[in-house]
Amino acid sequence: MERMQEKRDEEDKAKDKKKEKAAPRERRTIGVAPPDAKNPKNINEVKKMNVLTPYAVASRFNIRISAAKDFLEQLEQNGAVQLVSGNHNIKIYKPAPA
Repeated sequence: MERMQEKRDEEDKAKDKKKEKAAPRERRTIGVAPPDAKNPKNINEVKKMNVLTPYAVASRFNIRISAAKDFLEQLEQNGAVQLVSGNHNIKIYKPAPA
């Protein structure tokens, strides 16, 4: 009987530890509109990156992937980035040489 009680106590302690560790994270809002493609600060931030994919840009600027795709297209039109490879799913860019 004592062993069963000890085992239950250990299980309860383990559950309490899990509850303490699983604190809810603060949710961040993700931007829907792409950043300004003509802003020199944004262009310099993009030029620091070796490879530009929509996921990498979305992670860096905290925007949605669809907005990152639009942003990369605008940068390509401005001449800040060059298309390296891609298909209808994903496009890979690199910073244009200065």
